[in-house]
Amino acid sequence: MSNSTVKYLGTFLAFGFLFLIGGHTSAQSLYRYRFEEPWSISFSGGATQYFGELYSLWKYHEGIQPDWNGNIAIRRTIGTRLRARADFSYYQISGGDLPSDRRANRIPRNLHFRARNVEAALIGEYHWKPVKLYNITRNFFNLYAFAGVGVSSNNPKAMLRNEWIDLRPLQLENNPYNKYVMVFPTGIGAKYKLNVYMDLTLEMNYRWTLTDYLDDISAYNVSEFYLDLVRDYGTFGEGPNPDRLRLAIRNPNFLTSDGEPDVERILQNGGRIRRGSGLDERFDGYLSFNVGLEIYLSPDIWDNWIFRNRLYEKRFRFW
Repeated sequence: MSNSTVKYLGTFLAFGFLFLIGGHTSAQSLYRYRFEEPWSISFSGGATQYFGELYSLWKYHEGIQPDWNGNIAIRRTIGTRLRARADFSYYQISGGDLPSDRRANRIPRNLHFRARNVEAALIGEYHWKPVKLYNITRNFFNLYAFAGVGVSSNNPKAMLRNEWIDLRPLQLENNPYNKYVMVFPTGIGAKYKLNVYMDLTLEMNYRWTLTDYLDDISAYNVSEFYLDLVRDYGTFGEGPNPDRLRLAIRNPNFLTSDGEPDVERILQNGGRIRRGSGLDERFDGYLSFNVGLEIYLSPDIWDNWIFRNRLYEKRFRFW
């Protein structure tokens, strides 16, 4: 074999070896993204809207009176289009007569409330496009619907003497209700793929409940329990629990000039002072609109995204 042949063969083998190494390196570089990501964690926040005795969006033109919420969720893929999630929220809801539509005839009651609650739920999601995919082939846009069951604390408060007072222990309607209530989250959402490891999420979630006391108001008027309220108040507020009457009846027509309940006028009225909406079998609920980020817990997330050495390694960028 001549020297030139050996030279050409050596050059060919060298190029072939470099090609194989480069192909193998590239294959390894892409292969590390070829795995399924069953687990993810998301963080979101947004607006919360209460529905109940002190607010009605559908019947009256009361606009939107939003509060806020924060949410953490842990998800796991369990099928081609199915995911399960554990959902945890901290949220505020509130309502009052003053911002309501005057046609609702709520303003004379002069009632209001605010509640800051925690919620935990188990939810199933059904996605429009498959979610049981390799990391790198996840769809850039996906829609989903969801439903589940959970529990929420129930802690309505009202302002009295510049202090927020817990209403549930006072039993203003002589009808004790639970500190924790069942909730049934239902809604729709959308996801947009920002990079291999993260999605942008948009979600609308309405919680149905089995209670009419998220706002501490249910009875139409105070006729069935006003005598107990007056007894706890006494004649001049010297009774064993005068705040019950102060918080239950705030209609200016039944207050004295110094803002205290007018006991004589309340007794003369016979307890026909309006408190609730008068609707039967009406449960309270709340709606949330959230924007958030979902992070997929990939095996290589720490090396290739969070703690990637950008000074000494050049790797394919996915964002």
